[in-house]
Amino acid sequence: MGFTPCLVRTPRAGGGEQIRLGHPLLDSYLELVTARARWNTVLASAFDLKVFFSVIDKDPVDVDTADVLVFIKAQREPRHGATVVRIEDGESGLSARTIKRRLATVAGLYEYLIIRADTIVSRNPVPRGLAMRRPGQRAVRSVPLIRTPRTLPRVIDPGEVDAFIAALRSHRDRAMVEGMLLGGLRRCEVLGLRLGDVRPGERRLFIADGKGGHQRIVPVSQRFFITLGDYLTGERPDEAIDDHVFLVLKGPRRGRPLSAPGLDEIVAGARARAGIEHLTCHQLRHTCFTRLREAGMALEAIQAQAGHRSIESTRIYLHLANDWLAGEYRRACEAIDAQTLAGQ
Repeated sequence: MGFTPCLVRTPRAGGGEQIRLGHPLLDSYLELVTARARWNTVLASAFDLKVFFSVIDKDPVDVDTADVLVFIKAQREPRHGATVVRIEDGESGLSARTIKRRLATVAGLYEYLIIRADTIVSRNPVPRGLAMRRPGQRAVRSVPLIRTPRTLPRVIDPGEVDAFIAALRSHRDRAMVEGMLLGGLRRCEVLGLRLGDVRPGERRLFIADGKGGHQRIVPVSQRFFITLGDYLTGERPDEAIDDHVFLVLKGPRRGRPLSAPGLDEIVAGARARAGIEHLTCHQLRHTCFTRLREAGMALEAIQAQAGHRSIESTRIYLHLANDWLAGEYRRACEAIDAQTLAGQ
C-alpha cells in the first residue's frame, strides 16, 4: 500500500519555510531541492510529487516503470470533457510540457534515492525514452517518452506596448516593465535587483542571481534609468531599511521587497486597463529580444544579454524576427537570379 501525500508548509528554524509531503524519503528529497533551488522550484517539485503519488498509490520504493506509464496515461485523460481542447496542440489532457516537467521531478527523486544507496531502489523507473530496434542492430533509445510541441513564444505588438505602459500607475511600475521590455530581464531578476546592482553611469545592471545562479552584467536603455531615477527620488519609501530596488509603496508591507505575486498583480491590472487580452512578464522579455534581433543585434550578443547557457535557446528569436527570415530569403533569391542570368 502507498500513502496519502499531503503538502504542508511550515516555518523553518532560522527563517524561511519548508515543505513536507508526509513521507520521509520525499521530505528528505525536498530538503535537498530547497538547499539548491529557488522557492518556486521547490513548490513545483512538491506539487509534482504530490500529484504523482496521488495517482500511483504506492510507497516510493515500490514504484516501477509500468506505474510511470500508467501515470502518463492518466495525465493525458481529458480534464474538462473530451470536447474541450487547447488551441496550442489540440489535446484535451494536460499539456506535454507539464507532464514532461512532472516526469523530470519524479526522475530527480529516484536519482536521489539511487545516490543515497540506503533503500532498495537501484534503478530509475522513469525511462529516458522508448527503445527502437532496427533489423540486425541493437536497441537504441531514439524516441522521446513525451513529445513536446515546438511553439513560438508570443511577442507584444508596439501598439499594445504603448497602451500597456500608459496604463501603469507609477514610476516604479514603469521601471520594472522597462527592465523586462528594454533589458530582457526575467521577473525574478527585476525583483532581485539591489541598489548596489544599479550602475547608471555605465547604463548597466549587475544581475547577481540569474537563472541557475549565474551572474551577468547587461546594458539597458537610458530610458529605463530615467524612469528608475524618478522612482528612486520620488516614490521609494525613505524609511526603507531593505536594499532591494523595488519595494511595496502602500499598506502594511510598505518598504518591504515587492513579491512575484505583487508584480503579477500590477501587470494584470495594467493589462486589463489597456484592454489587452493576454500579456505576461515573460512576453515582455521575449519582445525585447525579438526587437533587438530585428534591429540587427548578433545572436551571440542576444545570448549574453538573455543569460542563456546555450545558443540553442537563443535561436528562437531568429524565427520570431520576421525581417531576418524575409531578408535571408530575399538575398538567397537574388543570388539564384544572378546565377541564372549569368548562365544565359
